[in-house]
Amino acid sequence: MPEGVRIRVLRAVHGDPLAAAELTAALDERQLAGLEPLPADPAAVVPGLLRSLRPEFRSLPSDTRRLLLIAAADQHPVATHAYQRAVAAARLDTGPLDDAEAAGLARATSGGVVFRDPWTRIAAYETASAVDRRETHRLLARVLRGEGEAPRRSWHRAAAALGPSRRLAAELRAAAHEARAAQEHALACVLLERAAELIPDPRERPRLLARAAADAWRSGDGDRARRLASHGNIDGLNGLLALRAGNATEAFDALLAGAERSAERGAERGMEREPEASTGAPSDRTVKGALIEGAGGSRVVFPAAADASAHLLARATEAAVYTGDLRRCREAAAVADRLGIVPPGTLGGLAAAFDGRYEDARDLLKAAAGRCGPGGDPTSLIHASIAALLLGDHTRAAAAAVGAAASARAMGEPAAVPQAMEFRAYAEFWTGRPRSAGAAALDALRQAYATGQDNGACHLQAALAMFAAVTGDEELCRARAEAARTHALERGLGLPAALALWALAFLDLSTGRYAASASRLRALAGFGPGHGHRAVRHLATPHYVEAAVRTGDTRVARAAHADYDRWARAVRSPDDLALSARCRALLATGHDAADHYRTALGLHADGTRDFERARTELLFGSALRRLRNRTEARDRLHSALEAFEHFGSPHCAAQARAELRALGEPARPQAAARPLAAVLTAQQLLVARMAAEGATNREIASRLLLSPRTIDHHLRGVFTRLGIRSRIELVRLLASED
Repeated sequence: MPEGVRIRVLRAVHGDPLAAAELTAALDERQLAGLEPLPADPAAVVPGLLRSLRPEFRSLPSDTRRLLLIAAADQHPVATHAYQRAVAAARLDTGPLDDAEAAGLARATSGGVVFRDPWTRIAAYETASAVDRRETHRLLARVLRGEGEAPRRSWHRAAAALGPSRRLAAELRAAAHEARAAQEHALACVLLERAAELIPDPRERPRLLARAAADAWRSGDGDRARRLASHGNIDGLNGLLALRAGNATEAFDALLAGAERSAERGAERGMEREPEASTGAPSDRTVKGALIEGAGGSRVVFPAAADASAHLLARATEAAVYTGDLRRCREAAAVADRLGIVPPGTLGGLAAAFDGRYEDARDLLKAAAGRCGPGGDPTSLIHASIAALLLGDHTRAAAAAVGAAASARAMGEPAAVPQAMEFRAYAEFWTGRPRSAGAAALDALRQAYATGQDNGACHLQAALAMFAAVTGDEELCRARAEAARTHALERGLGLPAALALWALAFLDLSTGRYAASASRLRALAGFGPGHGHRAVRHLATPHYVEAAVRTGDTRVARAAHADYDRWARAVRSPDDLALSARCRALLATGHDAADHYRTALGLHADGTRDFERARTELLFGSALRRLRNRTEARDRLHSALEAFEHFGSPHCAAQARAELRALGEPARPQAAARPLAAVLTAQQLLVARMAAEGATNREIASRLLLSPRTIDHHLRGVFTRLGIRSRIELVRLLASED
């Protein structure tokens, strides 16, 4: 099954392999493919595990079972931290817990009861009778009287309810509002779900479930969000979820239609009054409040239906950007003009850049990049990071991405973290830290899969393919690129498809396969849903010019450079201007080329893209060698070689060594007296450390989201590069370095 589905299955069954096998067997084809969410209650789908646990509980004394029931009800589905108070209020003796500990089911601690595993806790609750469960919830509700405990008290009151109750449903709705204000979105979600079950009027359920879906998404539970959204009937909600996990073109259509309908009905719809919360949070929200949800998953609440239209239109523009479809970008811009809505700066800037209006794009992106101070909304910070990246300000981009991730965590919205970390990884990669970038992207990949954001995972797979290309890991680069392109074609995602193709092209370029590299990069011109992307084609222009010049095809290269130079002059980024000068040098000959290279290196000195500066030095050194300027050529090539070794880019380092050999320079040993980080690729070093810690190939594969076969390939590469033949030697080598 797809990696994202596998991770979510394991998450749903709390990591139990038997339950995972049972749940997998119960999934239909669409669920196995990730096209439909997983079942709402895994415990109901995997009864075998609970059946095996129930006899253990039934054999315990009744007093022990009651204590375990109180502990289980107090911990699931949300922790209410009332066990000790409930036991004291009921005047129960905790001595009978010794029987549970003797049976290996649970143990008493100063903080309460710790169960053997989550399924044991579930069995403790499910084994009890319905009457006992309701009485336990009433007991817990009675003792929850502290400040901020109203939402949890309401949850237990609702869990003890026998049937529909409008009064209790209203209490749950108010409690959910208070929980949301406290950034407890998982709690808000379960409160609203229970409110939907208890509300007497079925016509009110869709709105409650739609709001619950938004809270589920913010809490990082993508499957629950998609499942609940199928019951809700509020414009745009499913489009917002599809943007992160479904077909991007369908997401665009749904979001654009939702924006138009919202604008048309805004005056009639008016404002919805939310119950007041004890936190003092604003009480006025619109019906659209449930779906004001950024592509990164962050919370954005607007005060009026017109603002909801603007937000949906912004997300539609984002979907168009993901597809790489210029027609859809223009369609969104036309709707914005007709509705009198100005899209957010980053999305407007990207749309203007797609259209070739570079000065307009620059101004919009600068305004967006300026909104990246500490704190603030995660989506706004993510967009500021994107804008800064496009403007070549990688330091600001990294700061905004780190701030976005921190803000998302503080607001209890893990769904936004993977997207923020993705753009942090890009910033670190371009500034010459591919190992750090790869580690950040791999962590983000796990979180994207776990939170049900398969489209975000696709972007990260493509980014990891590029990082693997730079660090010389051909097999991993091809595996990541294939995974990204397969998903991108299925979901209409042009951006990751183009990024994966660029990764393969750079791999060809750095290994001297210039014709193949030029062919791949030319294919980026055919951008469209699931195929290519104009922004990636633009960013890849310096590499295309290099590959095209090597193959003698300078006509198209000159046209591509002219467009790139126009952008560089518009944004005035030192790195973009440096790369434009490098392209000019490649297209020139003799001493004119040398002058352009010197200009490029002077501009690089004010920039941050250290890896590209090293490539410029490599190309300059090669040109100087051909001009018989041996002394300066030697200096430039040694500088490039040192940089590539620092970056862990063996293919580029090999090109520098080849140029030095052509100058008659002696070949320097590649791994003598150097740290392992300079000998191994980032992925190889990670695999080596895990193997040295005793992890099996299958365990390493599971942790790194790769196949055991790929891990075996990595270990063979590690042994070859280090000149060793066993894991014992690897342990000794790593221990000596530490």
